Formats: sequence, C-alpha cells, structure tokens
Amino acid sequence: MDSLLEALGLGLFALMTDLRTVRVLEERAVSATASDPAQLVVAFLNELILLQSTDGFLVRTLKVHTVDRPPTSLVAAAAGERFDPARHPVRTEVKAATYHGLVFDPARHRARVIVDI
Repeated sequence: MDSLLEALGLGLFALMTDLRTVRVLEERAVSATASDPAQLVVAFLNELILLQSTDGFLVRTLKVHTVDRPPTSLVAAAAGERFDPARHPVRTEVKAATYHGLVFDPARHRARVIVDI
C-alpha cells in the first residue's frame, strides 16, 4: 500500500513538471487522515497539492508510512525543492484530486485517480 501511495504522489508531480529537473534539497512532512483507504488516497494527494500551491514545493521522492489496518492515516516524508521557473517546466496546474472514477486496489497494485486541472 505504501509504495502505491508513493507512486500516486510522484505521478501527481510528474503531471506538474519534469521530475528529472527537481533536486532533493529539503524534506517536508505530510500527513493525512480519512475514514477509509480510498478517502485516504484523495486526502493524501490533496495535501501534496496544497504543499505545492502554498509553498511552491515540488516533490522528487516520497516515503509513505500508513497507519492502522485498513489504513486510515499516513505520514510521509516528501523530499524536493521549491519551484524555480528557470529550471522547472510548467506542465499542468492540478487543483484537486477527486473521488470521480477513483480506483484503489492495493492488493492488486492498481490505482486510478482523476484530478481537476
């Protein structure tokens, strides 16, 4: 489950910029809580979007640790750097992760999240 959430988070930032241009210069803590695992996915991705939109922080690596079974909360270490328009191409502005069409099946290592842009 943790690695699937990490992949979703990195996929989110790959929509925003070219991850190869993001350096690991600092680390930020991210946490999320929800009533079930599917809601946790959306809450986590929206926390990452908030980190980018409020601090201009771009994530290059994520280390997620879920809590409880089934997971209803998580803590994550997000490493990266602040957005630099001279080095980071702007791809797509992501406004929110949605529940529309959400698929989250950690047992089969499958997930699909539709985002508002």
